[in-house]
Amino acid sequence: MTTKEKLLELFESNKGIYFSGEEIAGKLCVSRAAVWKAVKNLRSEGYEIDAVTNKGYCLSAKTDILSAQGIGKYLNPQYKNMDIYVLDSIDSTNALVRKKAEEGEIEGYTVVANEQTKGRGRYGRTFFSPQGTGFYLSILLRPPHYSAGQAVRITTMAAVAMCEAIEEVSEEEARIKWVNDIYVKGKKVCGILTEASFGLESGLLEYAVLGVGLNVYHPAEGFPEEIKQRAGNLFDNTQNDIKNRLVSSFLNNFMEYYVSENPAAYIEKYQERSLVIGKQIKVISAGKTKDAFVYGIDDECRLLVRYENGETESLSHGEIDL
Repeated sequence: MTTKEKLLELFESNKGIYFSGEEIAGKLCVSRAAVWKAVKNLRSEGYEIDAVTNKGYCLSAKTDILSAQGIGKYLNPQYKNMDIYVLDSIDSTNALVRKKAEEGEIEGYTVVANEQTKGRGRYGRTFFSPQGTGFYLSILLRPPHYSAGQAVRITTMAAVAMCEAIEEVSEEEARIKWVNDIYVKGKKVCGILTEASFGLESGLLEYAVLGVGLNVYHPAEGFPEEIKQRAGNLFDNTQNDIKNRLVSSFLNNFMEYYVSENPAAYIEKYQERSLVIGKQIKVISAGKTKDAFVYGIDDECRLLVRYENGETESLSHGEIDL
């Protein structure tokens, strides 16, 4: 860990508290010159660090910048050893984690970015991932004995975990548009993309990459024309350390469901948060749409629909429109 990283860890754990340069040098076992250089580097990255004569240095409590140290301080004890990397910009967090998975990286490897230049959504669509207004996260999972049918559990766990994270740090109610979109106040604020690799002989999942993108703030230049009618964000003004809190809350919630041997722990919550049960929708398949009524979601998180001709179907995958 570099001096800058050690200093950030100290500051993140003690926001609003002043430390003299001598105190910091002693705690980090470095020179005061190294402390000054680390402070300068952190300021260049956007951190508000106050310096007051006879008091020392202090990280402003109003800072809202993603960092591995900032995320780590909110993680539950059993998850503090997760391998988390925070990047300013990347083409795609999912692409990087898939590469790491193929190279044999262990489960729990997590990448969080402030920006994606080639963010991906479902069906090859692009995912709008501008600098500084949200976060884009991918985590490597290696669940044992998961079939293709069971893989959808990862997405549904993530959807519930993100809803809970949003509700934990805001006063908003989060709802799920089957199967992988999170809505707040009638607007989509989060998308989830799970990609997986299966063994040819076993048919079982070798690894999965869970990708999550959340719009925390409204982009300065607005959302692109093609999505601005349905896209939304959580907050209009900068909040105190909200990105780190959201990431850690999501990871805490998701990992609890992931390691649990009781699927009912999240399935019932997924059903309760459904945005589509009891509503008319359009089922989109092979470029065609069919009107349907949603009468439920079963314990495998399949969407239960009734078409206009009275026929019913249990959808395990696909796309719908409200």
